[in-house]
Amino acid sequence: MKLVPLGDKIVLKQYEAEETTKSGIVLPGQAQEKPQEAEVLAVGPGGMIDGKEVIMQVKVGDKVIYSKYSGTDVELDGEKYVIVKQSDVLAIVE
Repeated sequence: MKLVPLGDKIVLKQYEAEETTKSGIVLPGQAQEKPQEAEVLAVGPGGMIDGKEVIMQVKVGDKVIYSKYSGTDVELDGEKYVIVKQSDVLAIVE
């Protein structure tokens, strides 16, 4: 199966949370902070959204940083994804 985003939505694959701190302390699952970095897997077409024209500025393969509490978590075929609006993407990492 494949996720195809609509409008100004973007499908992200989150990077794995760090299991150890820089000082070598191993973190249990609950203590690991959800990473805000992800790879763009699919991008919607943009277009007219709420009466405004939206031009998509990210592309598949980009590494992005997105808002901490944004998006919808989705699990498909055992993989976890996050679907966010383009406005929730804060930056592209180059």
